[in-house]
Amino acid sequence: MSSPQPPRLIIVTGVSGSGRASAMRVLEDLGFYCVDNLPVALAPSVAMLAAGRDPALQGVALGVDSRERLFFPQWPRVFAELDAAGIHPEVIFLDASDDVLARRYSESRRPHPMAASGATVAESIRRERLALAEMRERANRVIDTTTLTVHELREVVTAAVLGAGAGSRMSVSIVSFGYKHGLPVGMDVVLDVRFIPNPFFVPELRPLTGLDPRVREYVMAQPESQRFIDEIGRLFDFLIPLYQREGKSYLTVGLGCTGGRHRSPVLARELMKRIESAGLESSVRDNDIAR
Repeated sequence: MSSPQPPRLIIVTGVSGSGRASAMRVLEDLGFYCVDNLPVALAPSVAMLAAGRDPALQGVALGVDSRERLFFPQWPRVFAELDAAGIHPEVIFLDASDDVLARRYSESRRPHPMAASGATVAESIRRERLALAEMRERANRVIDTTTLTVHELREVVTAAVLGAGAGSRMSVSIVSFGYKHGLPVGMDVVLDVRFIPNPFFVPELRPLTGLDPRVREYVMAQPESQRFIDEIGRLFDFLIPLYQREGKSYLTVGLGCTGGRHRSPVLARELMKRIESAGLESSVRDNDIAR
């Protein structure tokens, strides 16, 4: 009798206040067996116990935060043990800007889990970022929750999980943003499109956004716009197979203009069409379009 197939294992971690508990609820709804803050030494045992128990089970999801202090110094050894057992963990890392994290803790009135005696929330956030730096680098997917609602987070996590099965194609997430609001976290590649004439200075286009056909027509009528899409498309034709060779399942691309309302949303959608024409999965999220 053949041994049960090892289940899919997703480790959800990230900075405190970034939405890890909400992400775990999404995974539970998707059919994963979810365990929060399990001692890391038990991870292989839990994963194997779940194998073959329930055909409807999508896999196991482990939520790990900075309070699981044994995990982070030991994760290379733990991952090696899981790999030896035929279990190849996927890591989803949740992040958010420091000011948003501080505001969330202020509103909840909860102490930060990394707070030492007398430490401020800002100091605790910095300490936690240092503790999690290597895990963030190891992550298969970094999700920036700075501007996401709970419903948007559900959509992003669902897309990440359902698009990351074994043998799936790479998924490219394109984020439009405005440089004056700051660079979103979690970007793999950032492209500056401020060289394109700005619709903001056309009076009838100023109150509109890049979702309006008139703004799209104006932006794409600029000769450098289509050239940009063609050149970047060729660059990704070269890069994406190399990322896939290294086992990367996701690529997050940021397109930034001044305010994030006109040029970057238009070009994000044009780039998405170019990427999808190459047979890849792609999606667009507008970080600052409503500001």
